[in-house]
Amino acid sequence: MGETNQKSGSPQQQQQPLLTPYKMGNFSLSHRVVLAPLTRMRSYGHIAQPQAVLYYSQRTSPGGLLISEATGVSDTSIGYPNVPGIWTKEQIEGWKPIVNAVHEKGGIFFCQIWHSGRVSDYCFQPNGQAPISCTDKPVGGEFQIDGTKAPAYPAPRRLATEEIKQVVNDFAVAARNAMEAGFDGVEIHGANGYIIDQFLKDQVNDRTDHYGGTMENRCRFAFEVVEAVAKEIGADRVGLRLSPFADYNDCPDSNPEALGLYMAQELNKYGILYCHVIEPRMITQFEAHDTHNSVLPMRKAFKGTFMVAGGYTQRDGNEVVGNGGADLVAFGRWFLANPDLPRRFELNAKLNKYDRSTFYTHDPVVGYTDYPFLEAADK
Repeated sequence: MGETNQKSGSPQQQQQPLLTPYKMGNFSLSHRVVLAPLTRMRSYGHIAQPQAVLYYSQRTSPGGLLISEATGVSDTSIGYPNVPGIWTKEQIEGWKPIVNAVHEKGGIFFCQIWHSGRVSDYCFQPNGQAPISCTDKPVGGEFQIDGTKAPAYPAPRRLATEEIKQVVNDFAVAARNAMEAGFDGVEIHGANGYIIDQFLKDQVNDRTDHYGGTMENRCRFAFEVVEAVAKEIGADRVGLRLSPFADYNDCPDSNPEALGLYMAQELNKYGILYCHVIEPRMITQFEAHDTHNSVLPMRKAFKGTFMVAGGYTQRDGNEVVGNGGADLVAFGRWFLANPDLPRRFELNAKLNKYDRSTFYTHDPVVGYTDYPFLEAADK
């Protein structure tokens, strides 16, 4: 991870690939630097809060794309404290001023819609019931998303075949609600070991109905969600995030290359706007690792906009766009700590260091909206 300058020279002398314009369907982006979806746990009562107005607007640039933190699609979707939802009227209303603030600064804002599946506990579920999943096998990972030791997750309840269409519908309704809140589109969260990923990965999905077994069957749920959401709000407003190579939340696959390629190829049938893939080097959620695996076959197979994320710096972000490996690059930790990240890239300026200890605290300011802009840092 580096915050070293790229090369000397003015932006006029050297055009960085990350800072070139891009046409993403009907959206005209002024640069390729995307705010990655980042769970921040500041949405008390699962309702997006006023402090998020400042947080997201700080990170907005004219023609810049922002993806919201993971946002629950139903009362069974929650797996962490103080994460937002978008299944009630009150939750929709909570998002409206945040979306408006991003639009006022010329940004394009997508809502990441999410169901955590078995990565949950009784305390987050309606009536204290067991979390739902494709399986009844509990999560067995050692660490949770914030790096702390994982709790003993309860065994989930295996969804009956006829119940799955209700979860598909929850995603479609959440997408409609996101549009009502003013978002420009939605990103379906199909990564990081949550419910869609649980269906996709053969080390978790042990079903014997037509949602399990073969790769085609394991991918069926993901495609039903994509189809339902696209039908609800238009495929030109839909993205999907995938992490075939990752083992987040105890969710690995025995053949991630084949899974990723199959998903990329089949997604073309639905005509969605973009595919957002987490790099294979991010096997865990915390640091990058050396790997021989590549998302390039997925890039070549998918016909829409291709976005990558996972441990990117300014230098390798410019490289991946410059060599055609991706159209867009999503930045997480560096964008969290540098609200003016595209501007800093433009000037080859030094970056604020991020403080991991405040990533998932519930403070409405500290580690959230108090990272300085370049002008303030220079004073």
